Amino acid sequence: MKIDIVNGKDGKTILTVDVTSKDTILDVKKQHIKNKPYLSPSRISYKLSLKEKALSDDVSIGSFEQFTDGSILYFKDLGPQIGWATVFLAEYTGPIFIYLLFYLRPSLIYGDVAQSPALSTVQKVACGCWVGHYVKRVLETIFVHRFSKASMPIKNLFKNCTYYWGFAGSISYFINHPLYTQPCYGETQVLVGLSIYLVSLVISLSFLLSTK
Repeated sequence: MKIDIVNGKDGKTILTVDVTSKDTILDVKKQHIKNKPYLSPSRISYKLSLKEKALSDDVSIGSFEQFTDGSILYFKDLGPQIGWATVFLAEYTGPIFIYLLFYLRPSLIYGDVAQSPALSTVQKVACGCWVGHYVKRVLETIFVHRFSKASMPIKNLFKNCTYYWGFAGSISYFINHPLYTQPCYGETQVLVGLSIYLVSLVISLSFLLSTK
């Protein structure tokens, strides 16, 4: 049978493909790519109607009873794509390097004032907690997380990284500042906060491993 691929924006027919009931949506995408080589399977979205969800690649044409010769699939170009794992790794490695820049090379950030007192114990503890948190997230991305979709629009990379990296810079600036003020309750406050951090870290990790 023949299926018309229609642009979801303007309703114009882009191309017509020949399919069988055994063909999948991925097979349709491959035919589409032959006509539009700049596309990739992850960049193509097909819907039965504009209000419905996008069809999965493994769905067969024969599973749609309404499909007959001349049926329509609505196409949307999702734009250039990037892998979810790549986005997560960029989000989580950035804050590590940004924080360590403030921690290890304060003179680059604060200038002459960086020559004042050495980093305090609480600042060192904060660095360990920060780096430990994001190293954990990197390892989870590599070894634990399973992504339901292979990719996302590449524009999300810049949006997500701006959020994570921006907050990393603002937090790092104040915590590692040479004029940083110690917690008002001293060591007790630091130990309580560190204990809560470690317990939360273990709970989070155990939950992720149990759902892997």
